[in-house]
Amino acid sequence: MMQEIINSQKEFFITNATRSISFRISILKDLKRVLQQNEKVLSDAIYLDFNKSEFETFLTEFGFLYIEIDEAIKKIKKWSAKKSVSSSLINFPSKNYIVPEPLGVTLVISAWNYPYQLALAPAIASIAAGNTVVIKPSEVAIHSSKALRKVISENFNSDHLAVVEGGIEETSELIHSKFDKIFFTGSTQVGKIVYQAAAENLIPVTLELGGKSPAILTEDCHLKRSIQRLVWGKFLNAGQTCVAPDYVLVHQSLKNEFLKGIKEEIIFRKYAVENQNFTKIVSVKHTQRLASLLENQEIVFGGNYHIENRDFEPTLIVNPTWDSAIMQEEIFGPILPVLFYDDFNAALQLIKTKEKPLAAYLFTENSKYKSQFLSELSFGGGCINEVIMHLVNGNFGFGGVGASGIGAYHGYEGFKTFSHFKSILEKPTFFEIHLRYSQYSNRKLKWIKKILNWSKYF
Repeated sequence: MMQEIINSQKEFFITNATRSISFRISILKDLKRVLQQNEKVLSDAIYLDFNKSEFETFLTEFGFLYIEIDEAIKKIKKWSAKKSVSSSLINFPSKNYIVPEPLGVTLVISAWNYPYQLALAPAIASIAAGNTVVIKPSEVAIHSSKALRKVISENFNSDHLAVVEGGIEETSELIHSKFDKIFFTGSTQVGKIVYQAAAENLIPVTLELGGKSPAILTEDCHLKRSIQRLVWGKFLNAGQTCVAPDYVLVHQSLKNEFLKGIKEEIIFRKYAVENQNFTKIVSVKHTQRLASLLENQEIVFGGNYHIENRDFEPTLIVNPTWDSAIMQEEIFGPILPVLFYDDFNAALQLIKTKEKPLAAYLFTENSKYKSQFLSELSFGGGCINEVIMHLVNGNFGFGGVGASGIGAYHGYEGFKTFSHFKSILEKPTFFEIHLRYSQYSNRKLKWIKKILNWSKYF
């Protein structure tokens, strides 16, 4: 079945239908219309997986996708246009330009934490670039996966856009197939498997992974606003967000005030599944993993959970050791470790000894700290005095670095990820300089050296 879909997409792609700008725009408009018409169906499915409210589903899923679609529709002609570049004296006279072209048949493997956004945002970019797309949603969010497949299969030709469900076996078959591009969102461990499989067929890969994204609060930060934004970002989707603050480093002088303030903020927000502002953990297995991370930790707030119900309340722990499990792996849940530091330089140095994170956040009013944060730390992207919101700017590329990922997407960066840019030199035939042709001579060589020397001034 999967190979049939791949083969049919290959056949459809070579008809050149997807290269048409009008076709791409039409499909993107259809996708937005279909999503809008099926918001209730899709929201009900995500509620079964997470108990996520309609408000939060629209905020983190549909709203984001509509922005991506609108951006692509508005700018696809500009993105796809031939772009002139400067020529050189060596190639005089000539025209030089870059031609974007689609890669072909693409595979998008998405994660479970935002089932629609992480499946469709890369697909939107791929469609905008003129490709066909096979989407493999995560089987962990099973109801969302089934709903997405149903909606897509009922409204789109599988020769162009298809959703394939399944688990490890199906994913393995897909990543060993000959796609023209693989886009994967998920864990570093699985990302390595995808990367190795793709290498067998020399398939270009984009990996959106994760890591332990730090947040730093300096002694001069606006503490109330910092706590407010930190709490929102950490407990959004019950912490099941790849760019959620994974731990926070707080200046020692703020210790008591910070702990008091963050507890008050969590209580004030009344996070609870029954209040429609807090989600469940995606599975019993993931809830058990989170519970195990609390072993031998100093819990200063929360800590209650119900494994079978997949409930896990916002939890704060302080001063975990760096060799403990909670500081060795991405938490991906509503647990926030709080550590304290005395010296900003030492805090930066500590972060630099770890794997490069997908995101990093700094809360400060100090311009020197801001400069150091930007120049010394390597991370995928982030914010100063904010969290997570860099994702919603279509003018930014979103992606990791090092262990947190390879490549980027969103907006034009997504279009580039799913495109090849052909470099073209076009020369007229009415004129020719014969220096490069045989027979060679010292006189020709002298002229070539002069031209090479002159070319640096042009």
